Parts: sequence; C-alpha cells; structure tokens
Amino acid sequence: MTTEIKNKMSEKDGEHLDLGRLIGEIIDYRKLIIAVTMAFTVMAILYAIFATPIYQANALIQVEQKQGNAILNSLNQMLPDGQPQSAPEIALLQSRMILGKTVDDLNLQYHIEQEYLPVVGSGLARLLGEKSGTLDIAHLELHASNETSPVIKFTVVNNKKYRIEGENFTAEGQVGVKLDNAYLSILVNDIKASKGTVFTIQQYSRLTAIAKLQDMFNVTDQGKDTGILLLTVTGDDSELVRKILDNISENYLEQNVARQAAQNEKSLEFLNEQLPKVRQELDVAEDKLNTYRRQQDSVDLSLEAKAVLDQIVNIDNQLNQLTFKEAEISQLYTKEHPTFKALLEKRQVLQQERKKLNAKVSAMPSTQQEVLRLSRDVESGRAVYMQLLNRQQELSIAKSSAIGNVRIIDTAITQPAPVKPKKILVVLIGIVLGFLVSIAIVLFRVLLRRGIESPEQLEEIGVNVYASVPISEALTKNNKFNGTHKQQKTETLLAITDPADLAIEAIRGLRTSIHFAMMEARNNILMISGASPNAGKTFISTNLAAVISQTGKRILFIDADLRKGYVHEIFATKSKVGLSEYLSGGRDINEIIVTIENCGLDFIPRGQVPPNPAELLMHERFNNLIEQVKNKYDLVIIDTPPILAVTDATIVGRYAGTSLLVARFEENTVKEISVSIKRCEQAGITIKGCIINGVIRKASSYYSYGYSNYGYSYSDKK
Repeated sequence: MTTEIKNKMSEKDGEHLDLGRLIGEIIDYRKLIIAVTMAFTVMAILYAIFATPIYQANALIQVEQKQGNAILNSLNQMLPDGQPQSAPEIALLQSRMILGKTVDDLNLQYHIEQEYLPVVGSGLARLLGEKSGTLDIAHLELHASNETSPVIKFTVVNNKKYRIEGENFTAEGQVGVKLDNAYLSILVNDIKASKGTVFTIQQYSRLTAIAKLQDMFNVTDQGKDTGILLLTVTGDDSELVRKILDNISENYLEQNVARQAAQNEKSLEFLNEQLPKVRQELDVAEDKLNTYRRQQDSVDLSLEAKAVLDQIVNIDNQLNQLTFKEAEISQLYTKEHPTFKALLEKRQVLQQERKKLNAKVSAMPSTQQEVLRLSRDVESGRAVYMQLLNRQQELSIAKSSAIGNVRIIDTAITQPAPVKPKKILVVLIGIVLGFLVSIAIVLFRVLLRRGIESPEQLEEIGVNVYASVPISEALTKNNKFNGTHKQQKTETLLAITDPADLAIEAIRGLRTSIHFAMMEARNNILMISGASPNAGKTFISTNLAAVISQTGKRILFIDADLRKGYVHEIFATKSKVGLSEYLSGGRDINEIIVTIENCGLDFIPRGQVPPNPAELLMHERFNNLIEQVKNKYDLVIIDTPPILAVTDATIVGRYAGTSLLVARFEENTVKEISVSIKRCEQAGITIKGCIINGVIRKASSYYSYGYSNYGYSYSDKK
C-alpha cells in the first residue's frame, strides 16, 4: 500500500512538474508572447481601418398560396395543409432568368473600379474623406480581344472628355457621344470624378457576371409556414447593392405576375371551349328526360327512388371532383405518393358504393330505372356545368387582377453601417491569433531546445553536479548583450569587483564541494575544462581561484589553454612569458610565475601562442612543472581548452587528481557532456563531476533545485 501511494505521488509530482514547467516557459517568454501578440493586434487594427467596407441591402418578399385554385384548396381531408412554395421560389430567385435580367438592366457585365495606391490607397482615401469617382456607362463592347475578361484604363480629362487605353489602342471620347472604333464601342452618360482620375474597366461575360451576382445575392426563408423570404445583396458600393436588390425584386414580381396571368389565360381558353359542349350535353339530357316523361304521361319518382337518385348524383359529383383533383395532383406528385394513393383508394370506395346503388336500381321497375338514369344524367351534367362555370368566373377575376401570389413587403434598403469588417471581432481575432502563434513559437523553441536546464538531467546519467552558478547580473549589464544572457569575455575579476554577486556566492559553495571532493584525491591538482567553447570555464576557474585564495590558501593558477587563453587579461598581466616558453625550454619556472597582488595568488600565463601546443603539453617538462608546484601550493588550478574541441585537456587530466567539467546552461546538451566524459575515460581520466554555469532564473525551472532556485543574496534592507 505504501509503495502504491508513493508511486501515485510520484506520478502526480511529475504531472505537476510538467504543467509547472509549461506555464513557466510561457512566463519566461512573456516578452516574446507580448511582442507577437501586439504585432498581430496592430495588423488586425490596420486591417480593420484600411479594409474596404462591405455594405448589405435587404428586402422582404412574401410568397402567398396560389389563389383561385379551388380544387387543391378543397383537399382538406385527404391532403396536408397547403404549404408556401418557398423552396421553388428561392431557386427561381437565384436562377439565371431573374439575375440575368438584372445584369442586363444594370450593366453589371462592366466592373468599374477607381485606381488607388496599392494596399492602403483605398482605405487612406476613405479616411481622408475623399469621395470615390463614379462612371455611368450605358454601353460597352470590345470588338476584338483575345482575353476572356479584358481590362481597359479610363482616364478623366475633364467632366466632358475622357481617354481610353487598351492593350493595343488609345482613344479619346466625349460624354454622351458614342465612341466606336475597331477595338471597342462605348457610350458614357456621365462622369463624376476629378481631373486625372483613373478607372479600370473590366468586362465580364454574361455568365460570369451572373455567377458573381449569385455570390453576392442570398435568399433565406424567414419561417416554415410564413412564406416570407429575406433577400440580401452585399457589396462595397452601398447605392449599387440597393439598386441591384430593387431590380431583382421587381423582376421577380413581374415574372410571377406574367406566369400567373399566362396560366390563368390557358385555363380560361380551355374552359371557354368546354363549357358550350357541357351545356349542349346538359340540354340533350334534359330533353331526353322531358320527352320520356311526356311519353309515360308524367312519371314521378317514389320517395325511395328519389333517395337513391340523390345518392347516385352525390357519388357522381364526388367522382367528378376526384377526377379534377387527380389532374391537379398528378402535376405535383407521382402515383407512389401517399396522397395519390389515398385519392385512388377513395375513388375505389365511391365506385363500390355506386355499384351497390346500381344494384338497388336494377331491382326497381323498368320505368323507374329509366327515369332514374335520365335524371342522373341531368343532375350530374348540371353539377359539372356549374363547377366549370364557377371556375371560369374565378379565372376571369384572376386574369383581370393579374397580381400573382408574390408581394413586396419591404423594398430594398442599404444598412447604414457596413457588415464587414467587424472591427471589434477582427481585433479580437488578431489578439487571439497572435497569442496562439506566440504560444506555438514558444512550444516549438522548447521542443527544439536540447540544452541542460536542470541538474537532474546530468544526474540521470550518473554525473555529479557540484554547483549551479547563476548568470552574473553585473557582467550582464556591463557587457550589454542585446537581450541575450551570455557571460562573454571580460577583463574584470568578479570576485574582486563584486564579491556579493550571486555568481560568486555560488562559487563559494563550489569551493566547499571541491574541498570534500579532493580529500581522497591523489594530489592537489584541479583541472577545469568544458565540453565546448564559451561554456564559461575560465570564468569559473579564475573566480574559484580568487575565492579560495581569500581564505588564506596558497593557490597557483595555470592557464594551460595555449591556443586561446586570455586569463592574463582578467588578472591584468602580460603574456609575453609563460607556460609555452617554459615547455619550450626557454625559461625557468621562477621566471614564468606571476604574483597577483589583489587576489593573493600566483599565476602562470599562457605565454606566446606556440605552433604545437599538444606536443608541448606532452613534454616531460610539464610533468616536472607539476611535481615542483604541487608540494609548494595548497591547490593548483589548471584551466584547459574544451575537450570536444582539442585533445589538450586529456593530456593535462593525467596529471590532475581532480577533474571537473563546466557546462553552459541551455547551450550544452546532456549528450555533449556524456561524450566528453567518455572521451576522458578512454584517456584514463576520471571526471568527478560537472558545474552548470550561466543558470538563468526561470519560472519554468522553479521546481528544480539549485542555487538559483533556493539561494539568497545580500540585501541592504534591515
């Protein structure tokens, strides 16, 4: 149970650690996040200011149920309630028939646009209050062009004259006068623009213009049962979109009236042809009935026969109505539709009832049967005639009114405020997008970063971390690194100039760790090297020597970097005579040792840069030097070149009892340290541990350990 609890606690701690580091990375890169977010916000604001406003015009149209259709309106029991034909009307509104007429009426095949400066010209002119020029072109046709959408340039000379430039021509014209040449034919009715204004005129094909209008035009149903349609047109010209929508509404209304009138006229022509025939058939039936009654001496029907006659006539009338209904329904539905099937079922029921009544009639006397037959013909014919006569009157009224089933409720009007761009929404999108992009950049940089960020990374591979030295604030300010946290080469010794610096405090802690680490060492020689250049090994070694010497220890510092050593600059000495001269046999050991008074230590500089530094370090003289100084001093610190760069450190490390590596925070990787240690082991050198230099106090590493996280500094506050 205890093990399970510990495991769970470990998992939770790991989760909290990951979340904390993620939040910490965001906090560490807050300047980057703010900068990127502000950049996107500024771009969004500029877009909201300079973007061309898009206006919207809207209108309301009601599609009513068709009037005068008594047959379909009488299907209350069999059919569902009549629904407004919104879907077909919407399709009709968006058809090329309606929109094509609008394109022709308003000359939408010609796209006229005033030229401005690129990108910001239009918005800048609008902000300055400049009104755009307008052209009224009544006719335009290009006679010869290889382009599908040719573009011509129209320049205003004055209010009455203009100049047109095309691909292969240049012409001048006057307002109100048709210009016709081999290239084009144009008629300009009016110009409202200042002198020198340039327009670009592009002619589209009729089909292209209709397609563009379809993209601008939208129809939506305002309710399932209302039959009210909302028409909208969007565009950058507020007056033009209103004209377009008004024209579409009028064209739709006109075609609806024309369609309704044509339908009523066709139906009326048919009824005018059929009514005389039906009337003639009715007269013949009445004559036959009267003649038979005279022949039979005024034969009257019994009460039973009258009742049967009424039933037969009623059924015949219903069958006739069903015939008309079937004709109307066949235009809307197929025979497999439930409505059509219900009508056929009702017809079958009525026919069965008629058969039963015919059976009753067959049982009557022959005289009564004949009277019933003739009376049925008369009554049925009279019902059909009256039905057709009523329909004729209805169609005559509908034709005379000719209003159709469409009416315009609200005429087109342009909204005063543009619908696009929505400035507040654009700015909010810019802020959110900038924040997301900045977060993505941060995560991308974190994923690509392979450098050491915490001592745990080195300890996982078995490397002891003796100290985490934070970045020196004093050196960072003095060196002015343009926002980067790097301790570059400096000619000052921080342990002397600013002993209270956090970096020196960490080095004092390193002093204690090295003391215990060297207790079991075979000698008092300490080699400090690094995996790569700019790790800060010279910074660590020089300040460590100064800190230890301040305790009264006798310290000798040897600059074994014969290639690029600059320790003499830090100690403010000359490097004319040094280690390279001794190893070459040109100088004695006492001649190369320099005493640094302000630090209280001895120093052997690099000397002149030799052509063969590795061969000199392998010479027996270097061994003699180590043997002479290790008994004379309490501690000998040797600064060497990076291990991965040259082999000098592996040569010096054989003489050192303790060897340490310096790793740069977030620059050196765990792999580099591991390879460096393996290279030393191959040379027979044991690396005691590692020093992490240049640690930056970061929110992402708050939960890590080290001097930078748990340390404290001196304060003047009491």
